[in-house]
Amino acid sequence: PHAWWTWVILFFADDLAFYWYHRTSHVVRVFWASHVVHHSSQHYHRSTALRQPWVPMTALPFWLPLCLLGYKPWMIILAQSWNLIYQFGIHTERIGRLPRPIEFIFNTPSHHRVHHGSDPIYLDRNYAGILIVWDRMFKSFQPELQRPTYGLTVPVETYNVFALQYDEYQRVCRDGWRAGRGSD
Repeated sequence: PHAWWTWVILFFADDLAFYWYHRTSHVVRVFWASHVVHHSSQHYHRSTALRQPWVPMTALPFWLPLCLLGYKPWMIILAQSWNLIYQFGIHTERIGRLPRPIEFIFNTPSHHRVHHGSDPIYLDRNYAGILIVWDRMFKSFQPELQRPTYGLTVPVETYNVFALQYDEYQRVCRDGWRAGRGSD
């Protein structure tokens, strides 16, 4: 019932939505509070990909425009699913660099290792889902120059899953309370 080209548009629209959602999750603190759990591991392997937020409502605004384009929610969820399945595969140190054309277009294990690095040169880089072209277009791309140091700039000192999921929200509220003015 849906023309093939509508699925192609959905692929690109979903991937672009993911890019902006992911980038916002790194630069807006309330969004970071939800996303921080994914970056809390000091290791980089498949289980890191499974560290997902329990508070996913921060993603909703980024995919709502796809509904306005006429996509049904089930189609958007399907697109999100293939994006996340792809990303599961790039959470590995076992795959080195891939051929140049692939590295130029797609998010690869090398690109995503950079994203999980806490080294200053790697911070807030390579937000891609499937296509690294968004990072190249919006100037957030960084090639892998050295093996990254994984985890947060201030490592977490707990394995408590509730603390990993919610402690940053407490810090946001505490800092907001101390700020005095809402604009601060």
